[in-house]
Amino acid sequence: MRSSDDPFRGIIFAVSATILFASSDTISKYLSGGLPIIEFIWIRYALNTLFALCLPRPTPRPVRLSRHPVLQTLRGLCAVGSSVLFVMGVRQMTMAQATTISFLSPLLVTVLSIPLLHEVVGIRRWAAVATGMLGMIVVVRPGLDGFQPAALFGVASASCWALSLILTRKLATDDPPRTTVLWSAVTGLLLLTLALPFSAVWPDWRQFGLSVGMGVLATGGQWLVILAHRIAAASVLAPMFYAQLIWSTLGGYLVFNNLPDEWTGAGATIIIASGLYTAHRERMRARASQIAPPVAKSRVAV
Repeated sequence: MRSSDDPFRGIIFAVSATILFASSDTISKYLSGGLPIIEFIWIRYALNTLFALCLPRPTPRPVRLSRHPVLQTLRGLCAVGSSVLFVMGVRQMTMAQATTISFLSPLLVTVLSIPLLHEVVGIRRWAAVATGMLGMIVVVRPGLDGFQPAALFGVASASCWALSLILTRKLATDDPPRTTVLWSAVTGLLLLTLALPFSAVWPDWRQFGLSVGMGVLATGGQWLVILAHRIAAASVLAPMFYAQLIWSTLGGYLVFNNLPDEWTGAGATIIIASGLYTAHRERMRARASQIAPPVAKSRVAV
């Protein structure tokens, strides 16, 4: 339950978070040209862990304990995998392309919710998923001269993030959000620490400063997302996160002097439209679940 209801301020927080995330992604693309990906993402996860440890504790229950440690660990692995794969993709793509492909995650959640959450997906949500996949094909353009194999990293990143969102849903009823945030941060930090000796180089002060700045921006974005969802409904906030494409495109132009081509623009329009429709159907499904008899809640098809 939200502590208050202030949708306007929640929207401001959500849009501000997209600016911070786009800035962090732009820095990560820049750093990937001269610093190992594992290294600067490790710095980001170190800051994320400090952030998670500083989150206020609403109950006296120790935050470190989880009723589902295996699922929490798996979620952390998916989250860090999504981060690494995203940078591997954006290193060779434009910011707009990488961000557009990442918008596949909500659609993939719909697909994965069937085997993992035993949800029933109606024909309209399936149509939205199919439309979104068509948009992805337009952006990636397999078999054409514009195809970039790096786009496959983006698709893999979106898939990992979608799986982490599914696991978040499964964990939400038993573990508080602070526990999930901390487990994900620590899991990612430990995994990256194990991999760090195999690729680490000594960064110069500029690279180190940018890595810290990237971590601060990403952590700040996460905090704003948490604040936004505390004061506004998810259905209100969902469309706002697509604003990240604007800031990512702007960052790509200002820093790398590249702009999306007409194919990326068309694909982005299709994916965003299907994502917005999916968010709308999710809201309708939630409302239907609230008024349906308890035995029928898990069988609501939209």
